[in-house]
Amino acid sequence: MNPLERLQLAPVEADLQRLESLLAESVVIGDPYLDSVTTHLIYAGGKRLRPMLAIASATLGAREATKDDLLGGVALELLHLASLYHDDVMDEAEVRRNVDSVNARYGNLVAIVAGDYLMAISASIASDLGVEMASLIARTLAWLTRGQISEVRTAFSVERSEADYYEAIEGKTASLMSTSCRVGAITAKHNPTETEALAEFGRCFGMVYQLRDDVLDVIATENQLGKPAGQDLAEGIYNLPTLFALRDPQIGEELRGILGETLNDAERERARKLVVATDGVDQTLLAAQAFLATAHQALVDVPSRKLRDGFGSLIESLLEDLPSY
Repeated sequence: MNPLERLQLAPVEADLQRLESLLAESVVIGDPYLDSVTTHLIYAGGKRLRPMLAIASATLGAREATKDDLLGGVALELLHLASLYHDDVMDEAEVRRNVDSVNARYGNLVAIVAGDYLMAISASIASDLGVEMASLIARTLAWLTRGQISEVRTAFSVERSEADYYEAIEGKTASLMSTSCRVGAITAKHNPTETEALAEFGRCFGMVYQLRDDVLDVIATENQLGKPAGQDLAEGIYNLPTLFALRDPQIGEELRGILGETLNDAERERARKLVVATDGVDQTLLAAQAFLATAHQALVDVPSRKLRDGFGSLIESLLEDLPSY
């Protein structure tokens, strides 16, 4: 998925190019070692999906972003990057964005402290943008933390509920997407109706985004994913397709007998095939379609037809061209 191609708002693409220099400048202080750590993933690239949502929400695709619009996007991206630094420590990841993860290159302690530093810079930028923005970023960080704790709390639990799952993904993924759209609405001073509509779209976008990722984890190939298929199963993160599969009357008990602990490659592949053999993927895609419908309904209150069409195309693209299974 190329988000900018689906969005089809040329001014936003130009604004994201302007954002890149601000993003690096925000964390560079002249200390070669610290600067190399804090810019490591910035220079590795990325879709800049959250700043894109913020800038599009602010400008409605009809004007050039202001300095405040861009700074809102910087604060969001830094918060997102901080979460990646911390996630990679927890997951013992070695690669991120096709380069060494920060923890693999610099060690866990440096990665954790650098992640904290990025959060601090994000908060500082937000405070410069006003009390409302500072409060929003703080609340979002709380949501991110809550989602992560929920996921850790239910790791390797075959009793994990759908409520547990949704609590985790709404915190870890959807909250920041929703905040991204709200940040743009705040910097642009949109009215409350438009602001809430954009924030709800962002929440639904985040939910569909994560549901899609969880489907891909069990149906895509290693080449498509850039990591082994079924990695969530191996790491004890039982996503929605797996939760549905565990309830399957024919396969659920066999799957339950495999899960509950770290899996080797053969066990992971066996568990993945069992999940795919149930209706777990189909049920998950139905759940994603429900969030998709809610997102389209939220866009009704967005006055810009360009943005409605762009955001509509963007979220639709998440469920297009999925691999066959």
